[in-house]
Amino acid sequence: MDGLPAPTDPNVLVGYVTGDDSGVYRLAPDLAIVQSVDVLTPIVDDPRLFGQVAAANALSDLYAMGATPRTALNILAIPRDNFDLADAREILRGGHDKVAEARAVVIGGHTTEDAEPKYGLCVTGTIHPARILTNAGAKPGDDLVLTKPLGTGIIATALKAGIASPEHATATAESMTRLNAAAATAALECGAHACTDVTGFGLVGHLLEMLAASGIAATVHAATVPLLPGAMDYCAMGLRTEAGAQARSFYACKLRVNDSLDEMLLDVLHDAQTSGGLLVAVPDGAALVERLHGAGIGEAALIGRIETGLAGHLTIA
Repeated sequence: MDGLPAPTDPNVLVGYVTGDDSGVYRLAPDLAIVQSVDVLTPIVDDPRLFGQVAAANALSDLYAMGATPRTALNILAIPRDNFDLADAREILRGGHDKVAEARAVVIGGHTTEDAEPKYGLCVTGTIHPARILTNAGAKPGDDLVLTKPLGTGIIATALKAGIASPEHATATAESMTRLNAAAATAALECGAHACTDVTGFGLVGHLLEMLAASGIAATVHAATVPLLPGAMDYCAMGLRTEAGAQARSFYACKLRVNDSLDEMLLDVLHDAQTSGGLLVAVPDGAALVERLHGAGIGEAALIGRIETGLAGHLTIA
């Protein structure tokens, strides 16, 4: 969005300036709409599962802002030739599964042609303007909590290579299709100051966005970050993603990394995620983790702390 003029409408409560997950527009003193859009290329072979992953990924942007999903519009691109329309229907059914689970409704959409299939949703939610979570509210002393394990990009690469075990594939699919609804509710109930979802920029990239928007720094303790089973194993085989490698190069100037940190673990921390968890800055991270575990989100973990320091910079210990 660099080079575009910032919104001047006073009802734009959250625009693109801070790189937040969704835009927020006030309709009334006690009501705002929250909007986002996300589109994916297939990350799994099963078309219905792909639709579920893509829908959960799009809805996550609303949950990261603390919003309640209301409506969704399908966005589907399919090749003109050599594509089974039955697969397209299954993709849409998968998306419908997750939108319905979110207690929202699909009200339409758009289909176009492309060289490879793509699917996503434009999603709209509602929120009270006083309850908006953004990535710009983190405060020194806050704990950092991550609600899903990392490694979807690396394991998706292993799936494409045909070497991912069924157990690892199942665990990854379960993580990617799990809505962040319960995590968002718990974050709000525990008084979260800031929140974002961990997707294409990886844990490091999305945390750095939060730090820059909030004007503070942080330390992450790498050993406490939850990982999907198999992520480190496939990384050791050299199955790192191109996006993760680019992220390591791009963000290096903003990081201070412990010399003893395992290089493969650092790769996973940069791994681009699909439908990842929420990253929450909250005054009492232990209380949030306990609540998340009680809600069945057993992988949730306290991974670091917000602190004073050079704004937009991160220490990985």
